[in-house]
Amino acid sequence: MSEGNTELIGRFYAAFDAHDGGAMAACYAPGARFSDPVFEDLRGDEPGAMWRMLTGRADDLDVDLVEHDADGDRGTAHWLAHYTFTQTGRAVENDVRASFRFADGLIVEHRDDFDFHRWARQALGVSGLLLGWTPILRSAVRRRARAGLDEFMAGDAGARD
Repeated sequence: MSEGNTELIGRFYAAFDAHDGGAMAACYAPGARFSDPVFEDLRGDEPGAMWRMLTGRADDLDVDLVEHDADGDRGTAHWLAHYTFTQTGRAVENDVRASFRFADGLIVEHRDDFDFHRWARQALGVSGLLLGWTPILRSAVRRRARAGLDEFMAGDAGARD
């Protein structure tokens, strides 16, 4: 199954680079969990919705899967994202390490780790440089991201009805 999980990681990031959030969402098991420094503790349909939202907004997103592997029910990936942060128009290069847990050929847990302060400096400019290390800015970014996801999911549900 490790080989299948390695292929699943590759398929996930190929879909990401192709801006195909629906294909990314299909890699998750029902009830899956996702977390990163911005989107904390997403569950169920939320991880897939987050990827559909992010890929749908990304005009110039480029994703490079640097390396990936899986062993048994666990896997890892190192990936780079290059994009323009839409709220500020600033260029971002995000260097991310991912860890996965799999069951029945799907992702059940996914954690992305990146340097939030480095990301904030790029995405937010001076405010990110000066405040990116503080819990205040991190909380504000998380609240805004969560509100955006909730709004997207409300509209996405309406679009599927």
